[in-house]
Amino acid sequence: MTRLSELGESHVLERILSHNRTGSQVIIGPGDDAAVTAVDGNLVSTADMLVENEDFTRAWLDWGRLGIKAAAQNLSDVCVMGARPHGLLVSLAVPNSTEIEDLEALFAGIVAEAGRAGEELGCEIPIIGGDLSSSGLIVIAITALGTVADHAAITRSGARPGDSIYLAGTIGRAAAGLDLLFAGVDGNAGGARDAGDARDAGDARNDPQLDESLTSLITTQLAPQPDYAAVLNMRAASAMIDVSDGLSTDMGRIASASGVHARIDRASLQELIDELLPAARHLVGAIEGAESDEETAQAAAEAEELALAWVLNGGEDHGFVASSAQFDTPPVGWRRIGEMRVGSGVSLDGAPVPTSGFSHFGK
Repeated sequence: MTRLSELGESHVLERILSHNRTGSQVIIGPGDDAAVTAVDGNLVSTADMLVENEDFTRAWLDWGRLGIKAAAQNLSDVCVMGARPHGLLVSLAVPNSTEIEDLEALFAGIVAEAGRAGEELGCEIPIIGGDLSSSGLIVIAITALGTVADHAAITRSGARPGDSIYLAGTIGRAAAGLDLLFAGVDGNAGGARDAGDARDAGDARNDPQLDESLTSLITTQLAPQPDYAAVLNMRAASAMIDVSDGLSTDMGRIASASGVHARIDRASLQELIDELLPAARHLVGAIEGAESDEETAQAAAEAEELALAWVLNGGEDHGFVASSAQFDTPPVGWRRIGEMRVGSGVSLDGAPVPTSGFSHFGK
């Protein structure tokens, strides 16, 4: 293993950029003072960061999956505007003691996710530039660029009363995975293992099927894979948003920007809730271990409540929510989850839903 301090900046850049793919629209790529690319249509830009101890910890660090996550959270923001990604600017600050092989794995993850998105969207998404610096903490900052050539960008402000609400991808899985990590479940390949004392009936080591269900949720947290292709089937959307901070928060953003009320149907979320119940039961206590019918019912209710909270408030799956005039059949990759009405705010079966998603500053 070779540390960055042993190579110097030029050799580090040479190593990590060897993983990059060159796009046909790149006229001048990495290596000059700035990149030059050919743009067709209006430019769409977004930027997002991953900061150590705020967005991830070294205890869970997998450099390759971190690269996938960094790319996904930016590419999803470009796609949800109805744009095709054009390229990525990647800026990194890492400790001098970082090993070059880890940094290469990070870049390989970024390139792999950009390649997956490009295949789904029918475009090339190269790394066109960025910056590299040293720091006591790991910071990954990506700027994603995209273009809208044949239609207007889709914003949050176009929803109208009577529009249906549609969801693509998943929600709640990454939040469940995060809680499992905090609870000490090991999400590495080879099985979920509790770091502390495990309840006999809920111990993932004794149930391979449960083991897989837990680790798959952790994978969604560490390396989400948005359904980029679904966006291509929702060009008729009046409004759209990437669910990165939770359905309650991001649906509230559409409602606020559009001046409407978003009514979500709980029944439409039940399939998503049911998929999370094994993880919820694992965290609240094994229902099979309850000593009475009352305890069994209480544990089941707590698990259902936790799974619902993940679906309503959990972000980082990077699912997509859109409003549109109702289709006879939802577009491929989408499900109808509610309706826009006159008013404000968000409700679940008519009951107000507080904005409880993620916020960096607690508000």
